[in-house]
Amino acid sequence: MRVLVTGAAGFIGSFTTHRLLERGDEVVGLDNLNDYYDPTLKQARLDRIQSRPDADRFQFIQANLADRDAIDNAFATGGFDRVVHLAAQAGVRYSLECPHVYTESNITGFLHILEGCRHHDIKHLVYASTSSVYGSDTSMPFSEHQGADHPMTLYAATKRANELMAHSYSNLFGLPCTGLRFFTVYGPWGRPDMALFLFAKAILAGQPIDVFNHGNHSRDFTYVEDIVEGIIRVLDAPPTASPDYDTDQPDPAISNVPWRVYNIGNSKPVELMRYIEVLESCLGHTAEKNMLPMQPGDIPSTWADTSDLADNLDYRPATSIEDGVKAFVNWYLEYYGRD
Repeated sequence: MRVLVTGAAGFIGSFTTHRLLERGDEVVGLDNLNDYYDPTLKQARLDRIQSRPDADRFQFIQANLADRDAIDNAFATGGFDRVVHLAAQAGVRYSLECPHVYTESNITGFLHILEGCRHHDIKHLVYASTSSVYGSDTSMPFSEHQGADHPMTLYAATKRANELMAHSYSNLFGLPCTGLRFFTVYGPWGRPDMALFLFAKAILAGQPIDVFNHGNHSRDFTYVEDIVEGIIRVLDAPPTASPDYDTDQPDPAISNVPWRVYNIGNSKPVELMRYIEVLESCLGHTAEKNMLPMQPGDIPSTWADTSDLADNLDYRPATSIEDGVKAFVNWYLEYYGRD
């Protein structure tokens, strides 16, 4: 296949690109290489892709999702079969500071992707949603078959809007769309604004780490390569209209059009303090902990019900928190050193 991967210089996007190239697909990667976090890390991920022996099957486009002409041109000249849309303005807390960036990238930008798919006969659009759409819901584990209508941040609201926008295009134009609600993704080449990165940097510098909610968080931490395995399985299985959909009792996970959403996570929540213990063990240092109250927009716990992915696509994450954090630390020390 010829696949467009947006956010190809990002954390999940770069791993997805490697995986597609490894299996013989052609990939066009699109990214704007913005400075939300260190652009040199994004460039290093991109360089790693472009140094592959099969990099002749990779093409890179630097463009902004909100640039309608650039996205239209990418689709018009790309000859894509399928699209993996991972580019977005990420981060829950940053949405409190720069809300307009989220609507430009995550709403307007997503519309441009939908329009490109609509007009160029794309066979399947797989796009990133988030566990944050569950918002203030406390029923655990989170299931796609429960509602997700109370997001607590603008970031979460934009991703929930993506799910609804995708449904409208599936309904109006028959575009097969699958949304993936990612639960906390971690691993090598990760984002510097994520907890594991921040903790490792502070611990190695002998500085205290900020532990929010006094350490009483738990998260469904999911290793990046397990996430990518799920993305690939979903990409290869475009949704169809579900025969089980009942318009009198609508199920939020499925539809009578070619659309659906899946949770994609480890389905094994880990206490934040245990996560920190594993990191301390891998680094060989004990962290000084600065216990703080919960941040605005945070939720205490996440836990993914991934039974639909397991039943439909035989998806079962395999990486333990101990192995995943060790892999991250090994990469971090090699990339940044111990200073």
